[in-house]
Amino acid sequence: MCTLIVRTGRPLTLLGVRDEFADRPWEGPGEHWPDDYPGVIGGRDLKAGGTWLAVNPAARRAAALLNGHGTPADETTKVSRGDLALRAAYTGEMPETDLTRYDPFHLVVADLARVRLFSWDGERLAVSELPEGTSMVVNSGLDPGSERVVAYLPRFREAAEWGELIRERPSSDRAALIIRHELPDGRVFASLSAMEVAITSEDVTYEFADLTANLDG
Repeated sequence: MCTLIVRTGRPLTLLGVRDEFADRPWEGPGEHWPDDYPGVIGGRDLKAGGTWLAVNPAARRAAALLNGHGTPADETTKVSRGDLALRAAYTGEMPETDLTRYDPFHLVVADLARVRLFSWDGERLAVSELPEGTSMVVNSGLDPGSERVVAYLPRFREAAEWGELIRERPSSDRAALIIRHELPDGRVFASLSAMEVAITSEDVTYEFADLTANLDG
């Protein structure tokens, strides 16, 4: 996933936009891991088996994973980052694991008490809490200088409903929220889906949008 928007308060709202190669197989949200993470809901990456945004309705909790920047893991020992959001949504904590086996990432763990950001750059883990209000996390983290953040954070702060913002036409502009890039080898890297989660003390709801109709440009 490449963009996460978080609005604190009641409800606690998260919107994750997943950017990925269009030919990487996946499926929409469901309880895909009943043995290891019972009750946890998320879309599933069919190549590595993990997820980018996991919701634990019983615990009133969600966790989101974004790729980060930094030193990549050794190819001989590297494991997929897709289990991190599952484990965090299930337990409510940053997974206790050997982080050197993971490529850089940002992991957001959110519940009604707080929203934490764990950022691993391949060498050190930084931990912070998101401020009250509306924030955007991108591949460079909680980065106010990001072109996407500059372009869209004011719009998310002003908008009561976020649905219109994910229905914009895909663009190759660096500041775009919904993207579509056709690479020289013919592969397409694009925004494939969006999922909005709302958490209150009484309930957890989510809305999922399949954006693959945008792949034809």
